[in-house]
Amino acid sequence: MSGDPTALVTELRASVARLHGELTRYGLVAWTAGNVSARVPGHDLMVIKPSGVDYDDLSAENMVLCDLDGVPVEGELSPSSDTAAHAYVYRAMPEVGGVVHTHSTYATAWAARGESIPCHLTAQADEFGGEIPVGPFALIGGDDIGKGIVSTLTGHRSPAVLMRNHGVFTIGSNARAAVKAAVMCEDVARTAHLARALGQPVPMAQADIDALYDRYQNVYGQRPSPPASS
Repeated sequence: MSGDPTALVTELRASVARLHGELTRYGLVAWTAGNVSARVPGHDLMVIKPSGVDYDDLSAENMVLCDLDGVPVEGELSPSSDTAAHAYVYRAMPEVGGVVHTHSTYATAWAARGESIPCHLTAQADEFGGEIPVGPFALIGGDDIGKGIVSTLTGHRSPAVLMRNHGVFTIGSNARAAVKAAVMCEDVARTAHLARALGQPVPMAQADIDALYDRYQNVYGQRPSPPASS
């Protein structure tokens, strides 16, 4: 660790609390299910949602600060029941700065089937670089879910995994990126379901998927302007 993380933790508490509102905004969660966490950069710490608290009652003040073994180090509430899974991901994947879990309807339906979502859409190629994979079944409470997430996503382009008979876990460079992946995963899952209901979706060539992914990841959107020459 380096320096005092107080300012970072304060900022992340507010950010993580606010990002939970995106889960309800996009209809990805019901009641108190689901969670968002964020790594504290430069420190073996993470901020995560408290267990069983209504979304309307979430605030920066009641987010829970834990170490990367999932042990609370600050806050009066118990952390999410998925804390051990999040902590395992952060320990195993140092590039990950945010983790999200939802039971969003269409994506979880694919998880219930134990079936990956094949890539038949340009939007899916953009965001996920191919199929959205299925991870193994694991019981809630320990780090077995985290192990399944890591084993499935290591070396995979997708930031989302459908954990069999459970739901969606997404990762990102920060918590906002992980929330975006959760939103897009549900959108893709819904469209893929409807396409299959209509008939056999048309396959995409791997070269096209690769080209779309490269364009979206490296060209799409606004890029910083080069510094002016003196």
